[in-house]
Amino acid sequence: MSGYAIAHLGEIDELDDGRQPWRPVRHHFGISSFGITAWTGKEAGDRILNEHDEADESDRSEELYLVTQGRAVFELDRERRDAPAGTFVFVEPEVRRTAFAEEPGTTIVAVGGVPGKAYEVSGWELWAPFRPLYEAGEYAAVADRAHELTELQPQYAVPLYNLACCESLAGRTDEALEHLRRAIELMDGMRDYAKGDSDLDAIRGEPAFAELVGA
Repeated sequence: MSGYAIAHLGEIDELDDGRQPWRPVRHHFGISSFGITAWTGKEAGDRILNEHDEADESDRSEELYLVTQGRAVFELDRERRDAPAGTFVFVEPEVRRTAFAEEPGTTIVAVGGVPGKAYEVSGWELWAPFRPLYEAGEYAAVADRAHELTELQPQYAVPLYNLACCESLAGRTDEALEHLRRAIELMDGMRDYAKGDSDLDAIRGEPAFAELVGA
């Protein structure tokens, strides 16, 4: 084993959750100490980054963006900032942010983490292709497809948690409780998500649910 790996951006398969496609750099290399992702706007005017903030109490990530090629415009709490190639943009959790391509092929690399907290690999990247089906309310179909994913890669908490949500919505109580249990064992933060997640309302009255989340 060489101890290093090299890949061109185009060699990392693009993922699409129905919003802005991205390349899962962290997952591609198997990095476990920090999160890193790349987005490319194929045409001028394309939105590159989903509009969001990181102000959730359970995940207050700082993010650093680097425009590696092309030219972008960032909107940071509604303020527009020009960002040609070579520009770093550091954003604190509460800031609402998005970015658009000013030139075809504009690429932004994002690195993030929570201050004072060790990085936890959640596997959120793997769930992304299921999002359109989930949004369409096809919960049983998502559960069927995602079950195979979690069997092949059982080390990730987010796919297991989201699978439990879909199973709950599809009326598969036993399976939902089992996958929720496994998600919480992998990442304790899933417990807090479960306490207020309406997707799990169908199993909330089960004694096993109360034992898992402490509700």
